[in-house]
Amino acid sequence: MRYAQAMSLRTQKLQSLAEELVQEGIINTTQLSQALEQQKSQGEDLGDILIRKGFLSEAEFNQRLAKKAGIPVASSIELTPSDQLLKILEASQASRWQIVPIFEHGNKLTVATSDPFDFSVLDEIRSELGREVNYALASRHEIRKLIETYYMPNSKSAKAPEPDTGVLSAVTLVDSLLEQAFEERASDIHIEPMREAVQIRFRIDGILEHRKTIPLSLHQSVLSRIKILGGMDVAEHRVPQDGRMRRKIGGKDLDIRIASYPTILGESAAIRLLSKENLVTLEDMGLSQKDRNTFEQLIKKPHGIFLVTGPTGSGKTTSLYTALHNLDRTSNHVLTVEDPVENEIEFTSQTQVNIKAGLNFASVLRSMLREDPDIIMVGEIRDEETAEISCRAAMTGHLVLSTLHTNTAIGAISRLVDLGLQPYLISSTLVGVMAQRLVRKICPACRVQCPVPPDLLSQLGNKAAGVKNHKGKGCSVCRDKGYKGRTGIYEIIPIDDEFRVLINTKAPEVRLRERAAVAGSKTIFEDGLDKVSNGITSLEEVYRVCGETIL
Repeated sequence: MRYAQAMSLRTQKLQSLAEELVQEGIINTTQLSQALEQQKSQGEDLGDILIRKGFLSEAEFNQRLAKKAGIPVASSIELTPSDQLLKILEASQASRWQIVPIFEHGNKLTVATSDPFDFSVLDEIRSELGREVNYALASRHEIRKLIETYYMPNSKSAKAPEPDTGVLSAVTLVDSLLEQAFEERASDIHIEPMREAVQIRFRIDGILEHRKTIPLSLHQSVLSRIKILGGMDVAEHRVPQDGRMRRKIGGKDLDIRIASYPTILGESAAIRLLSKENLVTLEDMGLSQKDRNTFEQLIKKPHGIFLVTGPTGSGKTTSLYTALHNLDRTSNHVLTVEDPVENEIEFTSQTQVNIKAGLNFASVLRSMLREDPDIIMVGEIRDEETAEISCRAAMTGHLVLSTLHTNTAIGAISRLVDLGLQPYLISSTLVGVMAQRLVRKICPACRVQCPVPPDLLSQLGNKAAGVKNHKGKGCSVCRDKGYKGRTGIYEIIPIDDEFRVLINTKAPEVRLRERAAVAGSKTIFEDGLDKVSNGITSLEEVYRVCGETIL
């Protein structure tokens, strides 16, 4: 009787979920009718039918079912339970309840289940174990496979469980981390030792999010596995190392960069996932039509320097790659010097700096000028020598694209002076500067208009007047975050003759800013406000990335 009631509730919930999928356009009414007819005639689970017929992926189905049940989806990492967790349940209990323990915190236990609506089983588990128990969702075949593997090792269909050597566990863990990071669109994985455990965090849309805590006993084997993949020295723990590898994940080729570095608690590692799909088109950059026209005009100048500025992680290199993709690379000789090369560009000769071998930006740039280039991309201007060679190259008929670490576009001029360049050299070579930041985009599936928060309104005052603020309520599409993906906000300034006079006479930044405003250039914050009113991002997000310094 209890089983029939549970199945009835699951059937009701699945049918409700399927109807929501029709309303959202994920599946159509014909597909739903086919699935319901097959469910009625064969008694098969509606979710299994929808997945098997390819109407939606198992991952998407699990996300939506978990949201309906108000529980998380068990990650691939969590579905590799430790020996200690497995001892919590007897084989008979795991088989009877069709659950697997995946996480323990104090007296609270989280178990993976494929039926989150069988509350009577949940009550029974809590009663027999005498502790608080929560559900996480996994598919039926995942639960079945885990039970056969860990609780029924003699089963014909079971694989022998991995020996607890740490090394094999590390192989599984690192593979799972890479796959999960790819599925969640993470740009970076951070593995950081703490005093009692190792923290694993993903950077998604620019924000670091905790994903997993693993025991310290796995720390060294995980770091060794990562170093092996990156071609690094496994025995060296005292100095930072860099590595690189290529891997196919989810049917896509990824270029993965690895950096390890010592801390007082042990080695940490940062893993960056790069794909050609990360390259954005000119349309995807998020430039207004006016700024896009200016950008295209500046990067197609026959000679001069065009600079992109902003803090680390603001998308400067991506903008330069976009610029190169929009230039004629077949009839121009295009060279780049980068640290490191993040993506390969067709019809472009790319060089990576190597300090140990004596290849820095300045030395590579100097040799490039002997190779008859038309366009040169310098990953970053860091010192006076690189800055001066770049300017000399621009003066002798080359187009130079590069980046600087400054908060504003106008700040690039002061930065070049601070590096030791003479004002006449800057004024005669600089053709334009673009400052940028990256903001998270509001999820279009759950976007609503909302008032500006009172605390933010009090800080911004008149600057927020007339702004139509928006936010994302959170839904299955954005994993309840309210945001999905990122776009840029920009300040782009062409350097005209009046600017050149001001630079030559060492005019203060305030005069340069006034000139930019008169010429019609918007600040980054003003561009952000436009995107807020258009429902692309939120005022809170623009304020987060801009801060008070450039308002």
